[in-house]
Amino acid sequence: EADAGEYTCDTGDQQTTAAVLVKALPVLFKQWLKNEEVEEGRTAMLHCELTKPNAPVEWRKGDMVLQPSDKYEIRQEGTHLELFIYDAEAQDA
Repeated sequence: EADAGEYTCDTGDQQTTAAVLVKALPVLFKQWLKNEEVEEGRTAMLHCELTKPNAPVEWRKGDMVLQPSDKYEIRQEGTHLELFIYDAEAQDA
């Protein structure tokens, strides 16, 4: 999107101008989440991969949006996303 706009080639005597439109590609999953089974008190880790780096994402449990805390750690590096659920308890399932 930053490259979209009008471009001009100018000879001094003449000029020609054209518009460049950049069509954003959708963010898709290259690798999907997989089910995770973890012992009580341990750390569960979910990970997936996107087709575009650093895309804005939201992690949810049911309808609740997860925020980084002592319970949840959210990592995003390029196209790789990870969610750590610390000290797993029955209600975390």
